[in-house]
Amino acid sequence: MKLSVRFAGAAAVAALLATACAPATSGTSGSGEDERTGTLRVWLFQEVNNKPKEEVVDRVLAGFEKAHEDTEVSVEYIPVETRAQRIKAAFNDPKSAPDVVEYGNTDTAGYVKDGGLADVTADFSAWDEADDTDPTARRSVTVDGKVYGVPYFVGVRALYYRTDVFRELGLDVPKTQDELIATARKIRAARPGMYGLAVGGAYTYGALPFVWANGGELATGKGGSYAAAVDSPAARKGIAAYTSLFGDDNCPAATCAGMGGNDTVTAFASGKAGMAIGGDFSHQAVEAGKVKGSYAVVPLPGVEAGEIAPAFAGGNNIGVLKSTSHRTLAVDLMKRLAAKKAQEELFGAMGYLPTFTDVRQDVAKKEPFVKPFVRTLAAGTRFVPASPAWAQIDSSLVLPTMFQEIVSGKKDVAGASADAARKMNDAFGSAG
Repeated sequence: MKLSVRFAGAAAVAALLATACAPATSGTSGSGEDERTGTLRVWLFQEVNNKPKEEVVDRVLAGFEKAHEDTEVSVEYIPVETRAQRIKAAFNDPKSAPDVVEYGNTDTAGYVKDGGLADVTADFSAWDEADDTDPTARRSVTVDGKVYGVPYFVGVRALYYRTDVFRELGLDVPKTQDELIATARKIRAARPGMYGLAVGGAYTYGALPFVWANGGELATGKGGSYAAAVDSPAARKGIAAYTSLFGDDNCPAATCAGMGGNDTVTAFASGKAGMAIGGDFSHQAVEAGKVKGSYAVVPLPGVEAGEIAPAFAGGNNIGVLKSTSHRTLAVDLMKRLAAKKAQEELFGAMGYLPTFTDVRQDVAKKEPFVKPFVRTLAAGTRFVPASPAWAQIDSSLVLPTMFQEIVSGKKDVAGASADAARKMNDAFGSAG
């Protein structure tokens, strides 16, 4: 088995510069070949602590190579931050492209439009493990009814809160969003040096549950036809609820307007916040912070008592490139990398939630911290529009700009959401 390779030194810089300048692809056709021997190239994302992931992957590769004689696999771990340039460049250059690739689940529609991912609908349907895939995860690999990969792991957010602070102040765990906002202000009033609920103007996926819980949507439509809905009355109500948390009575706008998700989790982990909206993937960071042993997690409450606010279902997928000359082998490797056994091992190594509902229930029994996130998933999650325009909307910071304009006082909710809707519709229109 070939060892995983990494970028290093001048070669890495040269490769990165070359891919950053690559032209946009207009579509890639399959090679038409289906070789059953040789070397398969795989690109996976480089994690902050990558060794545990490598160990899981290496076990999968050992089984694959044992099952396929005269076949070996070369794995390269690529930086997440530059994935778009590298992967799109690979679509244009099949000779240097991988056969199998890990990609963010919000990237699916864009990569399909670029013509880079292979349609594996029939392969997915024939996979005996596919029936247990979470419905939202399944949607993240689906564009216009066709499947372009398999879900690798899923991530959702819930409410972290300080058990010691709640006990000392005699506070109850909030059961509605109104109670959440009121509780945040009580904490801030009693502990002026602490945020009640750490929020961020650049924390899109922490804000969206407020929009969704109030009946709002990012956009309406499907396939190649979407229209922005962030300026609807329901969406505006959710936006108003979230932005009301910015101020001296909770999280001062001067500081919190520029904060992103990592900033809010860091504030909580360091003891500077009574509550925060964090992911299952935030658990290790919180455990390593000052609040270890003094916090708990519950699903983020909805508008009414007993409701769970819909969370964004983030995560990654594994796909096969259309240009591969090893299609059958590549599909088999894709399935092995994202199989139930591999996902369970990946959870143990990295804490990433499995995309299979049965496996997720099993790991929740073993690890209590997973339970509120599993409950959140079971209550129903949401996803971004399955449009190639989403990449432009996201990279252009349309939603963070909207939130920041409101909390800074530059625009009211109606004006900022109308501007955001216009920008989103421009992107949807240009995406075709």
